[in-house]
Amino acid sequence: MFLSKVWIDWHWAKDPYQLHRALWHAFPDRPDDERDFLFRVESLEQGRGAEVLLQSAMAPQGGEVASIVASKAVSYPLEQGMRLRFKLRGNPIKSIKDPQQRLNNKGEVKACRVPLIHEDEQLHWLARKLESAAELQTARAIKEAPLYFRKAQIGGKIQPVCFEGILAVTNSKALHDLLQSGIGPAKAMGCGLLSLAPA
Repeated sequence: MFLSKVWIDWHWAKDPYQLHRALWHAFPDRPDDERDFLFRVESLEQGRGAEVLLQSAMAPQGGEVASIVASKAVSYPLEQGMRLRFKLRGNPIKSIKDPQQRLNNKGEVKACRVPLIHEDEQLHWLARKLESAAELQTARAIKEAPLYFRKAQIGGKIQPVCFEGILAVTNSKALHDLLQSGIGPAKAMGCGLLSLAPA
């Protein structure tokens, strides 16, 4: 696994969906591959660009669109009971079923995703996502500005939350799997990357 600091030019960084597309330029010759990277925008400078933390299975390659500032191979020697500081930009949501019971094209009742807006709901969401791998010891949820994006001429919006705190490892393999796969939805919008450091 590789952890990299990447600079994305403003032309690509001003829209979250375009920023995700820009990161694909760091992995050329893979047009049909599934995304195997996670990222988080660490800073956004209006008119200049974005500094992005990128976690990937392969080493990224720099170019005009995505400049690699620094990159290194990383491993996480996780052990049961280990206490770690964590940071995660998540998209805590819940699904609400259509009260009129209308069906989608699979014959299931339609549902829509809505953001969880209260901190206790957000922290419960996080605890649920981590429950197979770690136990939250301390955690706080920091509300962030909404992210607006355009995809195929359709506008969208998500309400990310930055989670920080300390967790204790209860299942090292499950936590390693979460590190690789990410947590929650909206990974293409920069959510889901779990960062760990010694507590």
